[in-house]
Amino acid sequence: MFRVDVDSLEDYLDFDLKRKSDLRKLDILIRRSAPGLKRYFHRGTPAGEPGMRFRMIGYGKFQYVARNGQYVDWPAVGVALQKNYISVYLSVMKGGASLIQPYSGKPGQIRIGRNHFSFRMYEDLDVRLLASLFAEVEQILQSDLRH
Repeated sequence: MFRVDVDSLEDYLDFDLKRKSDLRKLDILIRRSAPGLKRYFHRGTPAGEPGMRFRMIGYGKFQYVARNGQYVDWPAVGVALQKNYISVYLSVMKGGASLIQPYSGKPGQIRIGRNHFSFRMYEDLDVRLLASLFAEVEQILQSDLRH
């Protein structure tokens, strides 16, 4: 299993020298498109608690209720290095639906799931479309915080 075994944001960004440029370009895109989503290092969920165990870069904090009733802090947008690609996870929903589905086949991803997409190279992405997606995440999260 591929693991990014680091303890800081800078170490995460520098972990994979071959994909460092792609990861940094994506980081800049997210921060420019959604400046209100504060970037941080997400250490992963400890064993025995709900959530994903792997480390990632988080943008904006979001809270959800797990099946066991426990509140869990989670990134609104999470970016994770995987063995062969970079994955982008979206936790925010709009009207109970995933934000990523309308973008299926559009952002240049190689894989798409219910709430994430994955890609190999930043140059393959539709940057304008993704900028709009990240801005929408920020808008929804800010709207939810006001209510």
